[in-house]
Amino acid sequence: MITKHFTLDEANSLLPFINQELTFLQTLKREFQAKYLELKRKKHAYNEIKQGSFEQDPFFLLETELEFMQIDAKNHMNSVEMKGIELKDIDMGLVDFPAIYKNAEVLLCWRQGEGSIGFYHSREDGFSGRQAIE
Repeated sequence: MITKHFTLDEANSLLPFINQELTFLQTLKREFQAKYLELKRKKHAYNEIKQGSFEQDPFFLLETELEFMQIDAKNHMNSVEMKGIELKDIDMGLVDFPAIYKNAEVLLCWRQGEGSIGFYHSREDGFSGRQAIE
């Protein structure tokens, strides 16, 4: 697979899209976690009082909602990755854009909340090796 290399301008122009996708994924993740905990509580309570049987699975609706949330999240992550952008950490809002900088392959690094891309790092160094773009 050929890696797309972004210019700084190209990467910066995609930040509104990335911010929107990250915000969506962060919200979806919180909602998923809440529904998952609700499902666990309900299953625990059901097992505690398990008297008789239900004609239907009492957890089907919640389990289905969780599955659809996972599909939705995967679709949004794929829409980002199909552009050649690397999602590194959804919670931190951290993404990388492959680029050529100073005649070397690097990753332009952006963290949600930063106004524009101001850092890069090598693939080996990762976030901890971020350096300011001159």
